[in-house]
Amino acid sequence: MSVKLICISHTPLLDFASPAPDVEASARAAFTQLADQVKAYDPTLIVIFGPDHFNGFFYDLMPAFCLGTRATAAGDWNYGPGTLNVPEAKALALADYCLAHDIDMSYSYRMQADHGITQPLDLFCDGQLDRYPVIPIFINSAANPLPRTQRVIQMGQIVGKYLKGLDERILIIGSGGLSHDPPTPQIHTASKEVQEFLIAGRNPSTEARQQRQAKVIAVGQGLAHGDKSLALALNPTWDKALLQRFKDADFNYLGSMTSEDIRLHGGRGGQEIRTWMAACSALSVYGEYHAEIVYYAPIQEWIAGMGMMTAEPMQQITRSFETSQDLI
Repeated sequence: MSVKLICISHTPLLDFASPAPDVEASARAAFTQLADQVKAYDPTLIVIFGPDHFNGFFYDLMPAFCLGTRATAAGDWNYGPGTLNVPEAKALALADYCLAHDIDMSYSYRMQADHGITQPLDLFCDGQLDRYPVIPIFINSAANPLPRTQRVIQMGQIVGKYLKGLDERILIIGSGGLSHDPPTPQIHTASKEVQEFLIAGRNPSTEARQQRQAKVIAVGQGLAHGDKSLALALNPTWDKALLQRFKDADFNYLGSMTSEDIRLHGGRGGQEIRTWMAACSALSVYGEYHAEIVYYAPIQEWIAGMGMMTAEPMQQITRSFETSQDLI
C-alpha cells in the first residue's frame, strides 16, 4: 500500500493559446515530469478531485460534492468522448463510507466529467482517459452558494480514511485554481437565455459547444498577441502564499478561508482551490507529508496562475529510504 499526491492547475486553453516560448516550454516540461512520475508509480487507483465549468453539473440539481460511480468525459475542449475506468464497487463503497461518516456525498451513475477532471488524466495517462482505475469526485466551485472550505477539508479527510484502508498504489489528484478570473456568468445577473443554460445546459450540440469555447479561445489568443485590454486578474503573490500553505499542511488557515476572501484575491476561478484542499486533507490522514512545489507561473495566455505540487507521507519516504539502504 502506498499513496502519492499531485495538485495541479488546469486550463482549457492549453492547446489553443501559446504563451512566450520559454514559458510554454517550462510548463510543458513540468507536465512531462509529472507524467513520468505517474508512469513510474503505476497507480492501481486514482482518486481525482475536480470542479466543473457548467459542462456536467448545472443548477437544475447542484450538489456540493458528487462522486462518479460511472463516468464519461463531457467532451469539452477535445477531451473525450470516452468512458472513465471507474471501479464501481470501490466507488460505491467510498460513497457509503462518506455517508456513514456524516459527509453527504452525492453520487452519479452518469457523471459527465469536464476538463477539470479529464485534462489531468489526459496529461498523465498518455491521452488514455481509461488507462488507470479512477474515482472522480466533483466539488462545486463555480455555482454559488459554494461549500464551505472547512467542510471541503472534512470531506477530504473522510475520503483519505477510506483510502488508507485499501491495499492499493493510490494517486490522489487535486485539479483546480490557482488565481484566475474568467468571465463566468452569474445566474442572478445573467440574461434569461444564459440563466436557462446555467440551469439545464447539459449535452449541448456540437455547434453550441464550439461557439461557447470560441469565445474563450478568442480571449486567450488575444492575450497571446498582446491585447492588454483583455488582461484578466492573476495574483502571483496570493498564489505563492497559498502554495506554501498547502506545502505546510496549514489546514487551520485553509479552513478559515471564505468564498468572499477567495473571490477578492483569487478571482472567480480561484474558488477551485477547494480541490487542492480536499486532496491535501485526504493525504494528511496518512500522517505528516513532504511536499514539493514543482512549478509556478502566472500565465495570462492560459488565463491561470499555473501551479503544480507533489507530496507523499514522511513515513513512506523514510520507509523507502530504509529499504533502499538495505539493498546496498
